[in-house]
Amino acid sequence: MIGPGDRQRHTLNSGRHRRDALWLAALVHRLSGLALAAFLPLHFLALALALKGEVALDGFLRWTANPLVKVAEVGLVFILSLHVLGGIRILLVENLPWFQGQKPLVAVALLTAALLAFAFLLRAA
Repeated sequence: MIGPGDRQRHTLNSGRHRRDALWLAALVHRLSGLALAAFLPLHFLALALALKGEVALDGFLRWTANPLVKVAEVGLVFILSLHVLGGIRILLVENLPWFQGQKPLVAVALLTAALLAFAFLLRAA
């Protein structure tokens, strides 16, 4: 026999909240943070090569001229933009009263990140 508490638990565990734009924005913010953290060792490697000497750094910089690396850099700029804009959204949510325009702001953040990545692509090409 299903009681009222069981019905409420079933509704809460339906997964419908995972289709909400704000939940997806929070998920993207967490995943972009993980992706940026995964990038850090490569960044530290580049810094170490710069300290090691000019020859080592020049070899690394030649490798970065590869078109696949350029595409990865565009992705990095996109992820960084998403993460920064998501962080600003979280600061606003935590420090200002709730307002109904949150979902459009998520769309604006996504569009802004895409435009920044596209601008970077144009400059890199």
